[in-house]
Amino acid sequence: MTSDNAQDLQGLQAAGKVVGHTIAEMRKQVVPGMTTAELDGIGAALLERFGAKSAPQVTYDFPGSTCISINDEVAHGIPGPRVIQPGDLINIDVSAVLNGYYADAGVSFQLPPYNEKLLHLCRSTEETMMSVINHLRAGMKVNEIGRVMELEAGKRGYKVIRNLCSHGIGKALHEKPFEILPFYNPRVTTVLKEGQVITVEPFLSTGDDFAEQQSDGWTLSVKGGSRVAQFEHTIIVTKGKPIILTSA
Repeated sequence: MTSDNAQDLQGLQAAGKVVGHTIAEMRKQVVPGMTTAELDGIGAALLERFGAKSAPQVTYDFPGSTCISINDEVAHGIPGPRVIQPGDLINIDVSAVLNGYYADAGVSFQLPPYNEKLLHLCRSTEETMMSVINHLRAGMKVNEIGRVMELEAGKRGYKVIRNLCSHGIGKALHEKPFEILPFYNPRVTTVLKEGQVITVEPFLSTGDDFAEQQSDGWTLSVKGGSRVAQFEHTIIVTKGKPIILTSA
């Protein structure tokens, strides 16, 4: 969608605030020994408290309120009986709808005891996301997102997961452009419009550059000991610095 009035801006900001706060609280409360279902329950309670609904549940009948992925899992992990362990690499991805407006964000982090390589991966992914966001302006080509994302990942020693994309959002969880590639495609000629609402979500990998769907029909994972981190914000494109909607 394109946000071009005060009502849209306020609605998007409210949805973004819910998502950002939910992720921050889930991250704060996660402890080893907790199941991913218990962690998801914390997120579900927060969404309900704010009067929001889980966008993946509403849109796709996803079997959880949030997506929680552990270690080799990259995205769309289903909450369940898996017990979170010390040292796990965790990704929490929360998408919510509030009063008809959607927001989507994610964060990756490691529980102690820490591994410097995983800490570097998470830091680098967040830095890549922010570099892309700060680069964007109305009138730029959409493929500039992928160009900058892959360049920033490579500078930090990582690959991008090529089959996981950023996307349009606003009045639905996924809107045009449905796939904003994480690498440069010269055939993409569309441009970013002022007020356009999109996600920016790099997935940086230590090895594999493709995530494979698992037998549960949802979870995407990598092989060979690779690890992947994801950071995501929902933003509004402007003529100047983009507006980040999903900060905590």
